Amino acid sequence: MGKIKVKQVKSNIKQTQRQKRTLEALGLRKIGQVVEHEATPNILGMVNKVEHLVSTEEA
Repeated sequence: MGKIKVKQVKSNIKQTQRQKRTLEALGLRKIGQVVEHEATPNILGMVNKVEHLVSTEEA
């Protein structure tokens, strides 16, 4: 498995509680913050659910 960098690019204001919790589970708290994760199916699924709020790139 490779690594991916996930960056929050939009606010979670006016998003559902589920999407807010997904961002929190990914370790994202504010716009511009970048976190690095293993590209596991669990992480990729979470990124898929909030793809309109984040950008990703391979690390």
